[in-house]
Amino acid sequence: MNAGKDKGKKGKVLFAFPESGKIMVEGLNIVKKHQRAKKQGQKGQIIGKERLVDASDAQIICPHCGKQTRVGYVITGAVKVRVCKKCKGELK
Repeated sequence: MNAGKDKGKKGKVLFAFPESGKIMVEGLNIVKKHQRAKKQGQKGQIIGKERLVDASDAQIICPHCGKQTRVGYVITGAVKVRVCKKCKGELK
């Protein structure tokens, strides 16, 4: 993450919403939700939920060099491949 309360932390993207430009990252942007008791005799509780983050606040981490990077593209023949802008390693 590049911004916000979780700046500098890493996580795996669970869901992506391209229409709104948001992503959900595992273990980041957790908010507390106070939940009422549903049945009599049951206690209320506070649970943590992951919320959406703006996609522009996150960057891909290159598996080869381990740094945050932007994505570049290389066309070899008829195949277009995503590459790391820093080390030119291939990204999945």
